[in-house]
Amino acid sequence: MTHPDLRPRPRPRAVLAMAQRTAEQVLDPDVRARLAALTDIDPRLVLDDLTTPAAHRALADAELLVTGWGCPPIDAAVLDAAPRLRAVVHTAGTVRHHITAACWERGLTVSSAAAANAVPVAEYTLAMILLANKRVLDTARTYRTERRRIDWNARHPDAGNYRRTVGILSASVIGRRVIDLLRPHDLDVLLHDPFVTDTEARDLGAEPVSLPDLFAVSDVLSVHTPLLPETRGLVGRDLLARLRTGTTLINTARGAVIDQTALTGEVVSGRINAVLDVTEPEVLPADSPLWDCPNVLITPHIAGSKGGELRRLADLALAEIESYALGRPFAHPVRPEHLARLA
Repeated sequence: MTHPDLRPRPRPRAVLAMAQRTAEQVLDPDVRARLAALTDIDPRLVLDDLTTPAAHRALADAELLVTGWGCPPIDAAVLDAAPRLRAVVHTAGTVRHHITAACWERGLTVSSAAAANAVPVAEYTLAMILLANKRVLDTARTYRTERRRIDWNARHPDAGNYRRTVGILSASVIGRRVIDLLRPHDLDVLLHDPFVTDTEARDLGAEPVSLPDLFAVSDVLSVHTPLLPETRGLVGRDLLARLRTGTTLINTARGAVIDQTALTGEVVSGRINAVLDVTEPEVLPADSPLWDCPNVLITPHIAGSKGGELRRLADLALAEIESYALGRPFAHPVRPEHLARLA
């Protein structure tokens, strides 16, 4: 006789909710087969609209939603159509765009692959910090233009990564990962985050400083602040003016955290450099002067998971789904108080 506690749990009924393109890119056939082995799911059904009769039929028995980029908001009306819903596993980073207050009121357990998505963003940031301090982009541009032997030590006497100062704005999931990646390098790392104690900052591997000081003394300053109502335009004209001439500002968080007009003025003047993976708006107008600034590198929001890195997101989500199916707690839970750390 099988002991009741050892009987296999029934596979939870699950539904995919995300943009069709997201499903195609993140959930390859192998991932969908593993999903089907862990849950009772139709891996071909992907909901990108949760208000239709077909969606309501699928949601009626759903215990678990597997979400991704493009998932519509899971509001009270959606929850009414999903009376058995107990958990959401998100195959990307922030859940702020689809997990609503109604979800927390329902008591849903939520997991996110933010930790997996933080890896490539932090790697991108580390690369840009090292390249910026080495003056690689300046040097390559000058070499291409002048095409001759140059005394680079005389041209850039401050180049290099030895004992340079790197400022990190916010100990978000990604910010913490960046600090960790900086550990092996001979850099002085500073951190400003009002929610992190001085002891916690030092334990992370950074020296805590005030916001004005972070901008005043950093050779490279990297922004990792989530976009919240209180952080919109946080990096404004006064803070940008504190940056020393030649400083590089890196933004892989959200464009609206920085005052775009003030940043444009500082960069166009040639006083500071910028590496912008995000801007406000997301795609700058064709006539934005930032496009033609030689001291600006603009990339199209590619720091996050791309190509083969998407599989890391799927693998983390699958591990969380397996934990749920076995009755174990999530390894990467999201709670309302965590949202301030998810950019």
